[in-house]
Amino acid sequence: MNANMQLDGKVAIVTGGSRGIGKAIAAVFAREGATTVICGRKQETLDVVARELGNRVVPFACHVGKPEELSRLVDKVTGDLGHIDILVNNAATNVAQGQALAIDDGQFDKMIEVNLKSAFRLTRLVAPGMCRRGSGSIINISSISGLRPQFEGMLYSTTKAALIMMTKCYALELGPQGVRVNAIAPGLIRTVLSEYYWKDEARLAERLEHQPIKHLGRPEEIAEIALMLAGDKASYLTGQVITVDGGATIA
Repeated sequence: MNANMQLDGKVAIVTGGSRGIGKAIAAVFAREGATTVICGRKQETLDVVARELGNRVVPFACHVGKPEELSRLVDKVTGDLGHIDILVNNAATNVAQGQALAIDDGQFDKMIEVNLKSAFRLTRLVAPGMCRRGSGSIINISSISGLRPQFEGMLYSTTKAALIMMTKCYALELGPQGVRVNAIAPGLIRTVLSEYYWKDEARLAERLEHQPIKHLGRPEEIAEIALMLAGDKASYLTGQVITVDGGATIA
């Protein structure tokens, strides 16, 4: 045991852990001593990330939109590692960028399945064990698009706003049993999911013009906030949405 590591001896699951914010969170958790299970759809991609991040990172292929695969994930982790201390619901998609009136049922269902139901299902699977042990931290990765509408991103905003309310409801009910539930609402971060907004220099400059902090956010900056929420030092913090956006929402 290493007392200098903030998550020493803990077990974490991070969905969408093969790239972007999820990968950065897994790297920080592993650095701080947690055995961190990363999941995504492609085992070969996860294997590469696990080799890169070190032996505290465990790759496990899982489609978060399929409930039977989520059950298999949780059963495997608890069977092999005994318990789950930290859950990060990070996996998300945005298949419905465009005018709100052009969205069809298939896009709606896909966005709900991945962005919202996956967090609901995983929390339902993981939280009872946390409650029995009297401790645990659940972190939902929302977005500033869940705080204010994203132009031509109605479903993304809707799912991220619902995730924030889900966070608060779980926090209210699970807090007495020692389980904290919080959300992070990132602004524009350099990830594949948001590259439309930052790959074009003119579009990026337009976004940064109205932002007090004049640089594009990095996944590592979100990961350090996740570390704070995951650790015991945040034992008095629950039901909160921490906005990490360079000040974009106050400008």
